[in-house]
Amino acid sequence: MLPAPGAVLNWTHVCGLVACGSAEPPLCQPVGRMGLAASGASPLDGAAQAQCPKSGRGGWTPCGQPPMSASLLLWAVLLHWASGGGLARGGRTWQHCTDLRPLDILSEVVPAGGLARGLRVFQVQGMRGLQLAAAWPRALGFPASRLFVHCDRFPEEFSIIVTLRVLDVPTKRNEYVFTLMAEESPSVLVGLRYAPSKLHFLFWSQERSSGWQTRVTFRNISLADSRWHTLVLAVSGQSFSLTVDCSSPKDVVVETPFPASLSVKRARFYLGNRRRRKGLFTGLLRQLVLLPGADATPRICPAVNFEAATLSIPAVLQDVPVKSASNEVLKYPYETDMKVTLGSRPPCTKQEKAQFWFNAPRRGLYLCDGSTWISMLEAKQRLDYVEEHQSLVTNSETMGIEVFTIPKVGLFAATANRYSPPGSAVYKWTDGKFVPYQNIPTYQAQSWKYFTIGKKIFLAVANFEQNDRGQEFSVIYKWSHRKEKFITHQRITTHSARDWEAFVIEGEAFLAVVNHREGNNHNIDSVIYRWNPRTGLFETNQTIPTSGAYDWEFFTIGPYSFLAVANTFNGTSTKIYSHIYIWLRGSFQLFQSILTFGAADWEVFHIGDRVFLAVANSHSYDSGMPVPSNFYAINSSIYELNVTAQMFVKFQDLLTYSALDWEFFSMGDDSFLVVANSFDGFTFSVNSIIYRWQGYEGFVAVHHLPTVGCRDWEAFNTTEGSYLIYSSAKEPLSKVLKLKTT
Repeated sequence: MLPAPGAVLNWTHVCGLVACGSAEPPLCQPVGRMGLAASGASPLDGAAQAQCPKSGRGGWTPCGQPPMSASLLLWAVLLHWASGGGLARGGRTWQHCTDLRPLDILSEVVPAGGLARGLRVFQVQGMRGLQLAAAWPRALGFPASRLFVHCDRFPEEFSIIVTLRVLDVPTKRNEYVFTLMAEESPSVLVGLRYAPSKLHFLFWSQERSSGWQTRVTFRNISLADSRWHTLVLAVSGQSFSLTVDCSSPKDVVVETPFPASLSVKRARFYLGNRRRRKGLFTGLLRQLVLLPGADATPRICPAVNFEAATLSIPAVLQDVPVKSASNEVLKYPYETDMKVTLGSRPPCTKQEKAQFWFNAPRRGLYLCDGSTWISMLEAKQRLDYVEEHQSLVTNSETMGIEVFTIPKVGLFAATANRYSPPGSAVYKWTDGKFVPYQNIPTYQAQSWKYFTIGKKIFLAVANFEQNDRGQEFSVIYKWSHRKEKFITHQRITTHSARDWEAFVIEGEAFLAVVNHREGNNHNIDSVIYRWNPRTGLFETNQTIPTSGAYDWEFFTIGPYSFLAVANTFNGTSTKIYSHIYIWLRGSFQLFQSILTFGAADWEVFHIGDRVFLAVANSHSYDSGMPVPSNFYAINSSIYELNVTAQMFVKFQDLLTYSALDWEFFSMGDDSFLVVANSFDGFTFSVNSIIYRWQGYEGFVAVHHLPTVGCRDWEAFNTTEGSYLIYSSAKEPLSKVLKLKTT
């Protein structure tokens, strides 16, 4: 078919029709590695033979051949037009897809007027990169037609240039740098993804692979070192070459060549993902360029700083900050490079003065003033959900847990285990988990109490039974800095002890023990001991009558000190009064009595200026009353201090199931209570519940946590985040739960 009247031939793009010395030789380039035209080289460079590519794969027609005859030239032109190659399409002149113009994939995602949704700019090691948000994978895409304006075929030969900073990628996880996907198909037409120590290049070849995806793998590629890296991937036929930071290239030859005519009609590029959240790239991207028809290595590697070598990057990532025309504020906000320490709390001494520490789990930034870390910025956290973090196998069923921190040593948890041997254990938080640290002989231990007196560190256990010699006592252990373990310090005679409480009043240290019963007598004295600094021992200071008591709770309100006891059973009934005592004139005196039902725990907490006291009621039983339908489904109550009436008044009732413990904790501006539900009258597999403080509504249930015979809750924080741990009185297994925040 002859050209239409007035049509213009695109002579410069018909290889072999224009001599290399002509005015427009855009495809005449020196041959680079793997047969690709070396991008950026001069066509007159005498060091390489100037050649012209022809439309087929891998073949090259040397320039400077004898000129064609006029008839042969005319025949070639007419044949070219007859195939449709020279016709104007939509008013635009047809061009080869092998135009050597760099195609900036990254810039297509960043709007000219600012950042797109799902993108953030960070500056690290003096270079800026984009971080992608997992919530918007589809927003990080654009039609392929925006890059391939004059054709609908992916280049047959090309280079991909990537500058990135990779974070640690978990084993067996892949992260996509980019993908090209057809709109109607989940298959990846072209893609690049990173796995630990591997880089995979993916492509789809319909005619050579029966519609299957081909994966080219480069092994022993280590990028997760918190540094910037520039990669050049050159593709030509069956040959694939990867250059990392201008080092020696890694060459791979595969059976299936890259397709000669890969259609990109109705296809879209996706940045850092494959159209879904799974496999999202978590590092930083600075450059992502497609260079058709040329090997980009000669252009990248002569750079002095090959990590920062660029063909094209978005304006938002350029070194010179872009300023708005209206004011002096930076048009694109970014985080600058500064001396910031990550991970667990580092030391703060004169050497670290003026350095920053970022607490990632709490999203807090702190400045060292030479001695302490000062909070500069701290995000307000909100509890989103709870997930299981660790199943902690214990020596036997666990009646109580105490979590504590020994300065300069670490975080510990002591479990009060039922059977002896093997007794109870102390665990140390190591690499994000509790691991066994020390076994301590105990006798049906009920609880532990950690406390300090000056620089001395103690851990007291409440033993419920006699030892092998028929002796019944509880033990106070002291931390040995030399041995780095707890050693016996003092034995104190107790009677089925349930709990210890340590406190300080007017500079003096006290330790109170709850005696539950002596034989079958539940109405016995519990004892308060005072620390004698001269002897270094605790001595009896005061006795208080209790009835099957379970728990002490010490608290202060202004200048006043209080001690509340949870009375459980008087021998005939659980419907008895528990008491709150106030410290006056050197001893505790009765302040208020509150009717409770098998009280097992008191928990005091503050919300703003308000003071609350929660009681855990375990069951309702009275030998002189008709048997209720369910002993264990019973309200536990929260009381609030009424300053005017000078007493605690009931604030809220919450239905619980043989509740044995309350634990109060806060996250950001939110306050929570978690209850240990142990038995509903039918099964020990009962949900324990987290309640959130909601002001006028009081505490509202927000999370139901499956537990088995739950006995005790403890909340604690580490640099990795916030956690809860609960003990089970029915199985030798305690669980650590992580509080996930938003």
